[in-house]
Amino acid sequence: MASATGTCCCWGAVALGQLVLLLLGAGRVALALTEHYPTLSLLKQELHGQAGGCPPAPDWGEQYSAECDSPLLHFHESDCELRGSSSCESLLSLNTEKILSQAKSLAEQKRIPFATDNDNTNEDLAIAYVLIGSGLYDEAIRHFSTMLQEDPELVSAIYGRGIAYGKKGLHDINNAELALYELSRVISLEPDRPEVFEQRAEILSPLGRISEALADLTKAIQLQPSARLYRHRGTLYFISEDYATAHEDFQRSLELNKNQPIAMLYKGLTFFHRGLLKEAIESFKEALKQKADFIDAYKSLGQAYRELGNFDAATESFQKALLLNQNHVQTLQLRGMMLYHHGSLDEALKNFKRCLQLEPYNEVCQYMKGLSHVAMGQFYEGIKAQTKVMLNDPLPGQKASPEYLKVKYLREYSRYLHTHLDTPLTEYNVDTDLPGNFKDHWAKNLPFLIEDYEEQPGLQPHIKDVLFQNFESYKPEVQELVCVADHLGSLMQYETPGFLPNKRIHRAMGLAALEVMQAVQRTWANSKVRMNGKTRLMQWRDMFDIAVKWRRIADPDQPVLWLDQMPARSLSRGFNNHINLIRGQVINMRYLEYFEKILHFIKDRILVYHGANNPKGLLEVREALENVHKVEDLLSIMKFNSKTRDGFTVNTKVPSLKDQGKEYDGFTITITGDKVGNILFSVETQTTEERTQLYHAEIDALYKDLTARGKVLILSAELGEADAVCNLILSLVYYFYNLMPLSRGSSVIAYSVIMGALMASGKEVAGKIPKGKLLTLSSSQRVVKIRRRKKRTHDEISLSSCSPPTLKEPSGMRGGRQCQSPGKHNMNARTGGRLKMIGGVSLVTEGKRQC
Repeated sequence: MASATGTCCCWGAVALGQLVLLLLGAGRVALALTEHYPTLSLLKQELHGQAGGCPPAPDWGEQYSAECDSPLLHFHESDCELRGSSSCESLLSLNTEKILSQAKSLAEQKRIPFATDNDNTNEDLAIAYVLIGSGLYDEAIRHFSTMLQEDPELVSAIYGRGIAYGKKGLHDINNAELALYELSRVISLEPDRPEVFEQRAEILSPLGRISEALADLTKAIQLQPSARLYRHRGTLYFISEDYATAHEDFQRSLELNKNQPIAMLYKGLTFFHRGLLKEAIESFKEALKQKADFIDAYKSLGQAYRELGNFDAATESFQKALLLNQNHVQTLQLRGMMLYHHGSLDEALKNFKRCLQLEPYNEVCQYMKGLSHVAMGQFYEGIKAQTKVMLNDPLPGQKASPEYLKVKYLREYSRYLHTHLDTPLTEYNVDTDLPGNFKDHWAKNLPFLIEDYEEQPGLQPHIKDVLFQNFESYKPEVQELVCVADHLGSLMQYETPGFLPNKRIHRAMGLAALEVMQAVQRTWANSKVRMNGKTRLMQWRDMFDIAVKWRRIADPDQPVLWLDQMPARSLSRGFNNHINLIRGQVINMRYLEYFEKILHFIKDRILVYHGANNPKGLLEVREALENVHKVEDLLSIMKFNSKTRDGFTVNTKVPSLKDQGKEYDGFTITITGDKVGNILFSVETQTTEERTQLYHAEIDALYKDLTARGKVLILSAELGEADAVCNLILSLVYYFYNLMPLSRGSSVIAYSVIMGALMASGKEVAGKIPKGKLLTLSSSQRVVKIRRRKKRTHDEISLSSCSPPTLKEPSGMRGGRQCQSPGKHNMNARTGGRLKMIGGVSLVTEGKRQC
């Protein structure tokens, strides 16, 4: 830590372009890859297009073809194999003699639906079915119609004509209605044939009539259960987001036929979409045991590991998928997004470029390509890619993609950043420069419909993109500074499922902690700081703004904005920071560790509530609560009271240190449910003007006390003063956590301020955040424990508040004070398009010495 405190950097004079360059190397790790999701929604996109549950035939081996083909594709499962069957060849290559020969063979073997006892009739029917198999649907319809003129209740002809109408294309509603009409006639004549119900379900589901399709599949299962029917019904439940019921159907399907890799994949996806990632991983692995070259299983396995936060395992799985098919677009897209959120921007960019070579109109890859370029300081290429997304307007009635909705905000923000690329960050302020309605819409992810909005200036030719410099070009003390920042940032990583390590964020927030340390030390030494174009004594918001600046640079995709700087109209309505813990059947596994604690808290508050509002029923409620072990079981308890029958909320309170006995609103826990068992279990904080003012008054008082104590500390060696300063730092940040004053990133910003302020007092955070713990839900408990303990435990954050300082004192440090040498290690602005940096920090190149 010697160089962390001994190397002085005047961060305020640094331009944005230099800070962008500084972060570029954070993600350049040695990856064993030749080239480099959304998200959960990407996995859904491909599945929603497969109503029958089977992918295109070429993706599957022959041994799975019969199990995957729907009756709409083949009129009888044994009639056509996916490959090599002459009866499936195009009629264009057949002559009349061959047609008649095939039809005769089918008729003799009675391999047509609803075969009759008349050989001539069967042969006529078989001709029409061969026409269907050859793609000549109109000819088949005419042939069936001719037969029905002679026998209006010839079931096989009615059934065949219904299939032909369906095969013509359901995009034409007339075809769909005629197909349904014919199949319904068959059901009225032959009510005990499961394949007809299944066939009708295949028509209903693409029309969005899912409940009717489910009813038909259920009837088919009642008549004759099969692995295929359970799988098809499970697929429809999956599309309907009823993942628990879908899981049951896929499980039944596998019990009837265990050798079904696609059913095993779907089973894994039902776990995945409910947040049960470890169970999903086991299912994907089982699917790979059944089919070793199953690309979709490798891709899904990679995404599950990515959501779990296991970068190495995810990388390996995506790589295996691409070894099977190097042009698999969805895997390239998912791997690129993972690499971006890991901080490996240049490797991510390779994936997005390859994705666009294969699929030029892929909006996700185009958006991410633009974002990656901007994050690397390459604004010309970035804005060009963003504009391409903007030009891809949705068709009338078509829902706009998330990328299309976000790209206008990104482009405007990119233009703003480019305009200020050579401007020191101390001289401008994002929160005051950007229009209020723009910030409000951006933070709330609303469509870009802003009245009288004036666009940001276009790209200025004289402002050049950020140029890359390698790590070796920097002085040893600067290299060490970067390494210290990387180490400090790594200590901020949550050891909890669902959080992918991001080396770019680590470096940015490590540098933020160092800058906070230096700014706090200057303040305690009565020196002023330069903030937002003004020179003044630092206030608490200025201290947090240092970290906010670094967080914004790390990821320009996310609007990190002060909520109290939003338009007055927005503030009067309140701005919610919302976290879904359970939504429907989806569990947010990031917060799973806290479910039991929250449950105990709610049970306690329920008893208090009934004690005040339902004293006669209190004993009954208490007995019922003893049997509650899951959050969803609480809804039945609250049905005892008509006011809380459909759901309820529980509010937390935050005690004031400034005004003893006074309490502020904390966060709100909401639990609601519907008739089919889906629940909403969420935590949110509502930022209103009144609530904000109360918290600001509390933080103002603590910061004033902290500044006074800090000034005493730098002149004293008393351990008691250091402990008092430590407690004030933690108390101040505790109220910041409960206020949640930012649209994004409050947690890591607050923690970097803790680390920086503690280092300013001569101490440091020496250990990682305990496994399974999240600061946003542990902050109150952490403050209490630190105050009371004077010895460090292995279960707590290792704060040296209770042990001697471990920071060494180099020549620039004396008695815990830092000597600032203005200009000695400052970063200079770029000149003539070339980036000249003195004491600056840049990208760590692959193959070069790293920290």
